Amino acid sequence: MREIVFDTETTGLDPRTGDRMVEIGCIELVNLVPTGQTFHAYFNPERDMPAGAEQVHGLSAAFLADKPLFRDKLEALLDFIGDSPLIAHNAGFDFAFLNAEIAASARDPICMSRMIDTVAMAKRRHPGAKLSLDALCTRYGIDRRHRVKHGALLDAELLAQVYVELRGGRQIGLELATDRAGATSAVPELRTFAASAGARRPPRPHAASEAEMARHAGFIAGIKDALWGTTPPLAH
Repeated sequence: MREIVFDTETTGLDPRTGDRMVEIGCIELVNLVPTGQTFHAYFNPERDMPAGAEQVHGLSAAFLADKPLFRDKLEALLDFIGDSPLIAHNAGFDFAFLNAEIAASARDPICMSRMIDTVAMAKRRHPGAKLSLDALCTRYGIDRRHRVKHGALLDAELLAQVYVELRGGRQIGLELATDRAGATSAVPELRTFAASAGARRPPRPHAASEAEMARHAGFIAGIKDALWGTTPPLAH
């Protein structure tokens, strides 16, 4: 099954008040294993960058000034996500911005039935616990030391690992789905498993040799008053 984990960065909290998407990162999963196929883009929001938002993701108006507009990358994005389910953390937020940008490009919005929200999944699995991406990475032992600021592709990579854990853990994906080019998983521990999976051990002998059978017979013969030599047969 193909699924897309994605994350966005924005100029603020509400597209209805003029906030815009400035970054999107997508990770492809097949049977819960990252294939190595990704989509990542920055966008010129055609507006200023509030200081509070820049403090979160580090993307300045100057950095984004020469980046493409969302509509210029829309077709490539739609081709990548296809008709797959879309997974995000607090997914309603990301879907609102994604569909607002798509609507501004005069295209049909993405159906909300494709949305999978990992916050809702985590709330059902861990009621009362902290549900932030950082908290879930800590809970599942996912290394996030390189996450200094929010970044759409990095957060999507972390969320992909969290999502697999919320679905039951990495053991589900040990069949190691491959991408279209045959590359193995982007998750390091699964790459290590994949590298060794093809090297099969020769079967070990499991039948006793003639010498072992002879030693066993000698041992049995040396047992005095063995129960199996004196017990009368059971009546039928």
